[in-house]
Amino acid sequence: MTAEPLLCVQGLRTIFHSQKQIVRAVNGLSFTLDKGETLGIVGESGSGKTVSMLSIMRLVPSPPGQIVGGEAWFEGKDLLRLDDAGIRKVRGKDLAIVFQDPMTSLNPVLTIRRHLVEPLELHLGLDGHAARQRAIELLQMVGIPDAANRLGDYPHQFSGGMRQRVMIALALSCNPKILIADEPTTALDVTVQAQIIDLVKSLRREIGMSVIWITHDLGIVAGLVDRIIVMYAGNVVEIAPVMALYARPHHPYTVGLLDAIPRLDTAGSRPLRPIPGRPPDLVELPEGCAFAPRCFCQGERCQDERPGLREVGPGHYSACGKEVGEAARLAKLSAD
Repeated sequence: MTAEPLLCVQGLRTIFHSQKQIVRAVNGLSFTLDKGETLGIVGESGSGKTVSMLSIMRLVPSPPGQIVGGEAWFEGKDLLRLDDAGIRKVRGKDLAIVFQDPMTSLNPVLTIRRHLVEPLELHLGLDGHAARQRAIELLQMVGIPDAANRLGDYPHQFSGGMRQRVMIALALSCNPKILIADEPTTALDVTVQAQIIDLVKSLRREIGMSVIWITHDLGIVAGLVDRIIVMYAGNVVEIAPVMALYARPHHPYTVGLLDAIPRLDTAGSRPLRPIPGRPPDLVELPEGCAFAPRCFCQGERCQDERPGLREVGPGHYSACGKEVGEAARLAKLSAD
């Protein structure tokens, strides 16, 4: 008997009102997240990764944003239907998020102690002394040296990597069941990136939480996640176990993303292959496949029909009507 997923999202749709236009940022996103699983969500900027997670957390600014459809079931509750008081009880306690830029996410006029203590008092009911001790433990857990003395510091007194560790400590303060990491290593140098990734992996093992890792870089999530969702123009175009996706990508967009990653085994033998063209206008999405104008194997049907996800392997789904896979990948390489 298969266990119920911890999070089940079905048909999520989010739009933004821009002057007299409607920007369709997320267009029918569906996925599940199991207990203890790490799920990667990848795609170019503007593909809907961050907006979809903000929608689930009910953090989309309104106006101009608006969630216009879908469900997000978590422990018997549809997060999209909860009132403001109900979502505040879940957000920060059961669902936590680490944003991309810690400097803009932390309040510059509040001490680190204030950042950490407030959710502990609000969600866990700790008094001042107990909350302070827990805050020290959290900073120690994420590798902040001299944690007790650093509680009185302000965000600008920390380096970029240390600020991101503070953000992770803040997100983990109430032992969440789901941690959403929104490109938390983008603004950091490669050595600090590796430290943050290792930290999240070790904390996941210790706490047993589920993780959703948002990134535009398929290279980062290779050794981090269990499954990968590939998004394009607000839609899911491929879902697969991580090893299956790298070994046999099916959707042409996924093939293009993998071809754009620098590789040590081919360094100097071929140039990087960027995906040609530009992402579609989310105000006027095409009738057919949104990726067709940039696709290396498009056909006439691609212009008129928008394919849904279909199973192409065990747990592997693709929104492409063609048998792309490794054969198309090799064909593209030989053509280049």
